[in-house]
Amino acid sequence: MSETQAPRADDVSPDPVVTSTSPPPPPPPVSARRKGSGKTSGLALLALLVAAGGLGLGGWSVWQLQQVRQTEQARAAQAEDLRSQLRQLETRNQALSADLARLPSANELEERRRLLATLQGDQQHLAEQFKEVVGQSRQAWRLTEAEHLLRMATLRMVALQDVPSAQNLLQGVDDILKAQNDPAAFAARQQLANAQQTLRQLPDLDRTGQFVQLASLRNQVQSLEPLPPRFSTTVADQPGVEKAAVPPSNALQQWWQDFRQRISGYFRIDFSADQPIRPLLAEESLAQVRLAMSLALEQAQWAVLNGNQEVYRLSIEQAEDVLAAHFNNQNPDSRAVKLRLQELAERPVTFEAPDLTPALTALQAYIAQRQQIQPNNAAGPAQENRP
Repeated sequence: MSETQAPRADDVSPDPVVTSTSPPPPPPPVSARRKGSGKTSGLALLALLVAAGGLGLGGWSVWQLQQVRQTEQARAAQAEDLRSQLRQLETRNQALSADLARLPSANELEERRRLLATLQGDQQHLAEQFKEVVGQSRQAWRLTEAEHLLRMATLRMVALQDVPSAQNLLQGVDDILKAQNDPAAFAARQQLANAQQTLRQLPDLDRTGQFVQLASLRNQVQSLEPLPPRFSTTVADQPGVEKAAVPPSNALQQWWQDFRQRISGYFRIDFSADQPIRPLLAEESLAQVRLAMSLALEQAQWAVLNGNQEVYRLSIEQAEDVLAAHFNNQNPDSRAVKLRLQELAERPVTFEAPDLTPALTALQAYIAQRQQIQPNNAAGPAQENRP
């Protein structure tokens, strides 16, 4: 039997769907599209402005935060400086406290002040006793010094004849009397002025300079040499005028000129000599002449140191005589020594020392007058201040 199978759903073919093609909707109008795009641009601009404002607000907040941090750091540094100054002040306060602790107390200060006043009183009393015993004040000591200076000036004049030193000493005495400002010192100052004027009129002796100059002449004498005579041909009608040598014409004339030149150091023939010709000195004789001049100059040095004018004059004359007798004046060295001796012979080596006794007597009289007046003036205040 045949069964009738029902058809499956898969086997059933779908019915064809009939789609109807409808036309597309018409596009919106242009005005509507413009309105939509305008709204979108406004929203974007607004969002951009909001973002820019937020960014500026954030930057300003960061800048404010940095300013706050810098301010806090500056305040922290100031606080640290204040703390260090406070520590220094505390250290100084402790040092001052320690110094104050070492200071004596008020009672000790009062005791020390009392002891100081007692010591000053004792010292004043001792000073008054010293004035009473010695009997001289500062002005009196200065007057004693003036007397000593005047005695030294007298000694310098008599013993050494030292005029500059004596003038300086007398000037010192006059300065001391001037500082006294006492009319009673007029007589003493007048005598001092007379003594100073007398010293200004004296020659200024330079004994040290004369001594070293004579020593220099002694050294120069040791090198003096006599001028040897030389043979020279002269014109017959003009004696003393040298003639130029004529060149030889033959060998005999050449030999004669050489021979004459060789013996001219030993012989001299002068038929028209106006001065006597001195013979040449031997070596031993020349040494003796030099020694004689050196001894004469040494004796002059001794006379300079001892202030002996007569011995000085004779010694210089003796040296001049030896120089004139044994050395030729045509020698430049001999002529220079002669001129130097003549210059030294005119210098004095001593003078008559002035008498400074009137000035010393007047000063001693003034000092005695002050010593008589001073004790009477000092007795009254000493008795009043004595406890």
